[in-house]
Amino acid sequence: MKKLLAILFGVGATSNAFANPACAVCTVAIGATLTISRKLGVCDNAVAIWLGAFLVILGYWAIKWFDKKNWHFWGRDTILMLLSFSMIGGLYINQLHYSPCYWFIDAFLFWAIVGGAIYIISQKLYEYMKKRNNNHAHFPFEKVVLALAMLLIASIFVSKFSI
Repeated sequence: MKKLLAILFGVGATSNAFANPACAVCTVAIGATLTISRKLGVCDNAVAIWLGAFLVILGYWAIKWFDKKNWHFWGRDTILMLLSFSMIGGLYINQLHYSPCYWFIDAFLFWAIVGGAIYIISQKLYEYMKKRNNNHAHFPFEKVVLALAMLLIASIFVSKFSI
């Protein structure tokens, strides 16, 4: 089951990226929110949602950097995204204990995958909304607001209703 989820996430996360998958403002906002929430003692599962989104952004930035350097090889996007997402083990390895909850996956890892998926969905939704509005955003920083709003709603839900 773990392999299946990893494959599904890798395939979904590396589908064709749009022109600028993550702006610097969104990257800094998610990174800062993760650090602040962790220090304030917010539920670990809510922190995992933000961490998952942040790691997906780092993976997208790595893909963009490889494009800039013109480095192309088979499976490049999938490998970069999985490497980026695997950093989750190094970030909190000493602070968390393995406790499988969802389909034999640790709750923190599960919610990090959900957070990454939410971020990807928010970006796809933004592109859809933008296309329906003659390729113009409805308001400045709509892409950032949409991602942050979806992640905030998910983290509030997880904090209130988590196991």
